Amino acid sequence: MSKRRVLVIGATGLIGRAVMQCAVGYEPVHLAAIARRRIELPMGARMEMFVADSAHWADIIESLQPDAVVCALGTTWAKSGEDEDAFRAVDEKLVLQVAQATKDAGIRQFICVSAIGAGRQSKHLYMRVKGEVEDTLQKMRFTRLDILRPGLLRGTRDDADPRPRERLAITLSPLIDLLLHGSYRRYRSISDKRMAQVILELAQERAGGRFVHEYDSLMRIARRFERDRAERDGAGHGQR
Repeated sequence: MSKRRVLVIGATGLIGRAVMQCAVGYEPVHLAAIARRRIELPMGARMEMFVADSAHWADIIESLQPDAVVCALGTTWAKSGEDEDAFRAVDEKLVLQVAQATKDAGIRQFICVSAIGAGRQSKHLYMRVKGEVEDTLQKMRFTRLDILRPGLLRGTRDDADPRPRERLAITLSPLIDLLLHGSYRRYRSISDKRMAQVILELAQERAGGRFVHEYDSLMRIARRFERDRAERDGAGHGQR
């Protein structure tokens, strides 16, 4: 089976960096990434990295013609200067710009990282914008659309993005997760590594459709990735 060509947009963020790390040595996927600033690639990475202003992203998407585009773009209310227009410029306009470029290029699959609780009727701006974006993506009629709704993301961000309240929440997450049962399980935290596994596994799906993945679904997909990778690694060792 030929390798799946996967393009990640938002490579400097927590999930983007985790996907690049997870893809090291993973034969089924040929990874490429786009970022607006240079970033050090993981040791052993064999991939393409494009550093370009967002005005040129559509041209890169068109020229690469990947099988799947992964959008891991996002900012925070604090980083946007607590300005709604600045926040929407990234989490809405830039995400939809990437989605439209993907659609225009005829690429079959779009994977978008959203957030648990997203909904256009939400009173919380962050969740409302995520919900509005999800609704627009649903109407774009990709052959396959995967919307990922993680809860709190666990991982180590770079020093330029400290997020002190998030770090406190991550420290407390093992205890908080134990208290989340039933319908509240969907709010459990998930690691950046698990999210990377989900993305690389979903990028190999051949079936079409529109899918929304929350905690339990995300964890099932991540475990499937681990099993498949272990089998591949085992088969590779056996051939040696």
